[in-house]
Amino acid sequence: MHFELAEEHQMVKELVTKFVRDFMMPLETAVMEREAAGKEMYLTKEEQASLDAKAGELGLFGLDAPADVGGTDLPVVAMVGVEEALGYTVTPYVLPPDSPNLRMLIATVDDRQREAYLEPLVAGKTKSAIGISEPGAGSDPAMMKTRAVRDGDDWIINGRKIWITYADEADFTIVMAVTDVEKGARGGMSAFLVDRNTPGFNVLRRIPMLGGQSTYEIALEDCRVEGWKLLGVEGQGFAPMQTRLSTRRIQMAAWSIGMAQRALDMLVDYAPQRQTFGAPLSERQAIQFWVAEAATNIHAARLMAYDCAWKLDNGQDVRSEISMIKWYATEMAFTVVDRAMQAFGGMGMTKEVPLQLMQAKLRTMRVYDGPTEIHKWVIARNLLGTRK
Repeated sequence: MHFELAEEHQMVKELVTKFVRDFMMPLETAVMEREAAGKEMYLTKEEQASLDAKAGELGLFGLDAPADVGGTDLPVVAMVGVEEALGYTVTPYVLPPDSPNLRMLIATVDDRQREAYLEPLVAGKTKSAIGISEPGAGSDPAMMKTRAVRDGDDWIINGRKIWITYADEADFTIVMAVTDVEKGARGGMSAFLVDRNTPGFNVLRRIPMLGGQSTYEIALEDCRVEGWKLLGVEGQGFAPMQTRLSTRRIQMAAWSIGMAQRALDMLVDYAPQRQTFGAPLSERQAIQFWVAEAATNIHAARLMAYDCAWKLDNGQDVRSEISMIKWYATEMAFTVVDRAMQAFGGMGMTKEVPLQLMQAKLRTMRVYDGPTEIHKWVIARNLLGTRK
């Protein structure tokens, strides 16, 4: 048993780390200025295009996509290192395509869908979104109200979805809907590929979130979807959706580790320079303990993430481990960033350093894809055998 990435996977992590340092971090100042001016935290079209071009040139598209659709076919354990590197900066860029929807598609597409949706997504030619949560139906899929009913060879979808990232610009959205009311989440939930220009697919509103982020609410009103755009098997959409959620949760854990490492690095650099009452902060026991605790907790979270990813790559049941790393890493990183802000004093309260954007992102991540309390409940339920 060893706890290091394989050499080839370490090389990929180092390449992404260099990409982050050389091309993403120089954009941080502009991103922070936009957010400080009351705008969203975003990249301009020129900045996005520049990063896409450089990532493509370095071979960083489709890192965990299958080789037969132009990907590199990296395992989950390698992607933990990649996502940690990306989490180190507040520049809002994800290497195309975003892994969660990608892995859901990999698990479900047929040959026609592979050509029409998966291959363009891996090539960076399209962007995807997913609609799971609904007003009044978040962590409990049994509360889902969106319905899809057959109409000849097609499906007619009606319902609302909320908290959807990229809904306004995604070329297609994976929409979860109930196709058998009696079975619900246990055999009655299906997934559909809904193109942006489909009649009845309406983006209702943008919802401003913390830290210059935003999500969207959509309505599906007699939205007709061709039969071949049913993703996977009718009624069997819950398991692929869980694959997608598990991938996002591992990704969030890795991002959290990256943010915590950035905050710790900032604190370690700042503490010896800042003098208070005749001594540098680095000589204060409180600061020393914060540094020691941060380093220890980051190390623990990183090992947990690699352990979970390795088990997933080897086909093991990781439902508890997924929940463990999601809640632990996000809560851990939030504390590390908060203490760094405290140590920076007045400067830590400003929008001139990236700490406040990291804190805001982590605050949302403690809720997104299952709040901390739900994950603790899942872990306890699995251990106590109280699953119904």
